[in-house]
Amino acid sequence: MHALGAAFAKPGWVRVGASAARWRVPVAGGPKPGWHRSLKEPLAGLRCETAARLGQCATCLFSFSFCAKVSLRKRAMQRAAALVRRGCGPRTPSSWGRSQSSAAAEASAVLKVRPERSRRERILTLESMNPQVKAVEYAVRGPIVLKAGEIELELQRGIKKPFTEVIRANIGDAQAMGQQPITFLRQVMALCTYPNLLDSPSFPEDAKKRARRILQACGGHSLGSYSASQGVNCIREDVAAYITRRDGGVPADPDNIYLTTGASDGISTILKILVSGGGKSRTGVMIPIPQYPLYSAVISELDAIQVNYYLDEENCWALNVNELRRAVQEAKDHCDPKVLCIINPGNPTGQVQSRKCIEDVIHFAWEEKLFLLADEVYQDNVYSPDCRFHSFKKVLYEMGPEYSSNVELASFHSTSKGYMGECGYRGGYMEVINLHPEIKGQLVKLLSVRLCPPVSGQAAMDIVVNPPVAGEESFEQFSRAHQMAPDMFYCMKLLEETGICVVPGSGFGQREGTYHFRMTILPPVEKLKTVLQKVKDFHINFLEKYA
Repeated sequence: MHALGAAFAKPGWVRVGASAARWRVPVAGGPKPGWHRSLKEPLAGLRCETAARLGQCATCLFSFSFCAKVSLRKRAMQRAAALVRRGCGPRTPSSWGRSQSSAAAEASAVLKVRPERSRRERILTLESMNPQVKAVEYAVRGPIVLKAGEIELELQRGIKKPFTEVIRANIGDAQAMGQQPITFLRQVMALCTYPNLLDSPSFPEDAKKRARRILQACGGHSLGSYSASQGVNCIREDVAAYITRRDGGVPADPDNIYLTTGASDGISTILKILVSGGGKSRTGVMIPIPQYPLYSAVISELDAIQVNYYLDEENCWALNVNELRRAVQEAKDHCDPKVLCIINPGNPTGQVQSRKCIEDVIHFAWEEKLFLLADEVYQDNVYSPDCRFHSFKKVLYEMGPEYSSNVELASFHSTSKGYMGECGYRGGYMEVINLHPEIKGQLVKLLSVRLCPPVSGQAAMDIVVNPPVAGEESFEQFSRAHQMAPDMFYCMKLLEETGICVVPGSGFGQREGTYHFRMTILPPVEKLKTVLQKVKDFHINFLEKYA
């Protein structure tokens, strides 16, 4: 008991001058404040919870009340009923005229005791939930990753394992694996987040210039305000300028740029608009196998039809247009193939498509009337001197107006990958071209439901597409950060050529001018021998090629 504890400080008595809120039992005659005989006995064996604090009553005509939520076992209920039958008023008539029968009636009113109810069934269960959500799977953060979290907790509790830590190589989170953030990007973000730093001499002027431009375009000159649903205007302008530079002068319109919460948000949004129909007319979405699990997850969530096309593993995971034709023809028997998703550079396969391959894919999409989605978030992660990234937008434009004016294309980029590795800011953009004007309005409407992407992520995206240039104060330092550290390059090549994932020594600290990598020796002995032999062979070839 809470407040009622004070009322029953003296057995069988109640303190007059107190009141609560729900059940009111009038007391005729209005006793003066003090201790009086009360309904103490009928409450014996009951478990009460008060719902109001005791207050003061200043008049003679008053009511005392209490609120009780009563949970009774069978014996307690029987006892209460017996007490009510006997009567529970004052044992002798008092000056304020309470009879035993009236007290019993009042007690009966107070003790409207109901048996404890059994718990009702949950409204939301695995059987009643949205079946499309239940069908969603996301292997990058699936059961293995959940188990890894459990093992980490066990290690923290001192439970012995044959290793001392869990190394998370399941997701492309560069900074979680030790990569240091780019100084210039963090400087601009700090200035945008706390504008008082704009007066500090510790920050370079080119960083301050960018921060002022971003803040000037924000509501209230604050990163904490909402932006337009399509994104901050000046940042969209910078993205368009970046695309034009990247593609060798191919024009980009800021009005076709949509800032997003990472690339994933843009991909999900476009697919929401594209998926329609039912039965054999349900939208089919063509995705590569192997694929990034976002695609299969969103397709399941939208109850679309997944149409697999297989990359050619024997040919460095190349995309073969004949395989696309096979997939689309088979799919037409049970759905309406309407979308073709391309991941270039590939994830998880790492292949970089040649210009000829991209031309063939665009022609195929034009021929089959497919909406193209080009996932290009790894465009800054091409390290082989024999490979070069070509954007679908650039190739489409250069194929001539028959294609560039008709093929609908959405391409995506992100702050999470490349040299920046700023996954946590959740910055990204999509460029959508040849979209029907009425559909463009529908897209903006859909984006407006989530108000806007994080403005901090938008600002981070701006710095990615608008880095320091020659002649600016931060250019030299930024250029050294943009180049991959030798041990990072070594580990990346080791992974790409052997499948062995290790960690660069720079993530742990090392003497300047020396380079290391860190690996565990957890595999079984025979497998470890294979791993070490692969590392040895790779190391010899690496030195022959780069030393």
